[in-house]
Amino acid sequence: MSAPVLSVTDLSVTLALPAGEARRLLDKVSLDLGKGEVLGLVGESGSGKSLFCRTLVRLLPSPNMRIAGGRIMLGERDLAKASEAEMLSVRGGRIGMIFQNPTSHLDPVMSIGDQLVEGIRYHQGLDARAARKAAIEILRQVGFPEPERRFDAFPHEFSGGMRQRAMIGVALSCNPEILIADEPTTALDVTIQAQILQLLMDIRRERGLSIILITHDLGIVAQTCDRIAVMREGRLVEEGEKRALLRSPTHLYTKALIGSHPSMPSPSQDEGAAVPAPDPVAAGARPLLEVDDVNVRFAGAGSLFGGSSGAVHAVAGVSLKIMPGETVGIVGESGSGKSTLARAILGLTPIASGNVSFDGTSRCDDPAAFLKRLRHETAMVFQDPYNALNPRLPIGEMLAEVLRVQGRTPPAEIPARVGELLDLVDLGREFAGRRPRSMSGGQCQRAGIARALAVEPRLIIADESTAALDVTIQAQILDLFRVLKRKMNLTLLFIAHDLAIVRNLCDRVVVMHRGRIVEQGASARLFEHPAEAYTQALIRAIPDIDPDKPLLPQAAREVA
Repeated sequence: MSAPVLSVTDLSVTLALPAGEARRLLDKVSLDLGKGEVLGLVGESGSGKSLFCRTLVRLLPSPNMRIAGGRIMLGERDLAKASEAEMLSVRGGRIGMIFQNPTSHLDPVMSIGDQLVEGIRYHQGLDARAARKAAIEILRQVGFPEPERRFDAFPHEFSGGMRQRAMIGVALSCNPEILIADEPTTALDVTIQAQILQLLMDIRRERGLSIILITHDLGIVAQTCDRIAVMREGRLVEEGEKRALLRSPTHLYTKALIGSHPSMPSPSQDEGAAVPAPDPVAAGARPLLEVDDVNVRFAGAGSLFGGSSGAVHAVAGVSLKIMPGETVGIVGESGSGKSTLARAILGLTPIASGNVSFDGTSRCDDPAAFLKRLRHETAMVFQDPYNALNPRLPIGEMLAEVLRVQGRTPPAEIPARVGELLDLVDLGREFAGRRPRSMSGGQCQRAGIARALAVEPRLIIADESTAALDVTIQAQILDLFRVLKRKMNLTLLFIAHDLAIVRNLCDRVVVMHRGRIVEQGASARLFEHPAEAYTQALIRAIPDIDPDKPLLPQAAREVA
């Protein structure tokens, strides 16, 4: 490694508790960052990754937290002991930060250009004209088409990927030496994720930046970073050159992270994938769910004089059959129509034309009977495990409420049934008395699955149900779905933009793009021999633990 631009030695952070005790959140973490190096900082939620990086710039998330020991050497300056006035010049000027959710960190009432100009003028001392010219050049560098015109646009006018580019631009506007990227691609589709990561690598090469990339995805660090540091429970458990660490990890936790990565199927899975499963649709069995030429349209944006810019076709002529006991994955980028199709199937979004049938009951023939069957025999698991649960209700009361509404369980038997549901999702029965705020994301998602099971469904629709979870927790939830599917003979419709997860879980895959199905087939066959250029681009953009795989293959660049 080259001479470090940042050297952290025995950094410890504590949290003062009400009883007068102190809880140690970071425990003697030591790390160096070389000039021009990309350091991947990995670990599960709560491992201390983000807290470590916030401590570097002295932005601790609570006034009850303090640096209890250690040094943070940026050149000859110890940031652990620097004054607040000194830190004002360090934040942004020498160390820039990119956050996970650009919507929360971009000012909604300032144009993108003005937010760049603000940093340029403060840290570089340029006048308004020169700062505007520099800001337009940065917008061009981070991939904005027509940067002169986009300069005056506001964050809400951009997609998630473009907002993340804008945040990268804001960080670069201060011309820092070090860039900290905190989960910058977690909420993005695989192709957009690859573009953002490639952009960071290009900027690193052009500017000689040193980058700390925080992520829970080892596939990302394998394809972007020079070194990997693994954190767990506030401690640094392992670090090293990426190839050596991925090839021969020494710590059990690192081995578990690598083994949980969805782009690394086990040999048994590979062998099973080599022989495509028979197509149940072709076998002549009656589908459990049948979608026939469904169209969903939304009104376009209104004008100043009450007009409309035309209808948006969110789902356009989709036909689909799902057989009993199947696990079908629907994949595609944000805006492809996946979630809208799911909501249309469940009657939560109006259908403009077409038909949906559930086990022979048709929406067109008997809408009331159709909706009644859906309410009693289907359930949904949502993406955000916290917002999907009622924060005021204990988990047991939430499950009991569903059982009372369904009316299938006698009132005297409801407490016992709540316990059975918690057992099914591997939550201890003590969780019946706990509220969501006291639970982890994985535990909340298990509670959400238990709520879905409370209706005794034949079909579960899981809408991005693992997108917000760490890779090890993702693996646990996927294993849970497999067990429940086998125990309860469930049919599963699994919506995701993560093709690696779909490859490992689903029997059949449906690929959507701009409201239409562009390709579908048995999972093994589709991943081995994708026919459409769009599907090929999605597959090639999956982060892989192979460090020699290109981050953004040419085919993906062309489609993007």
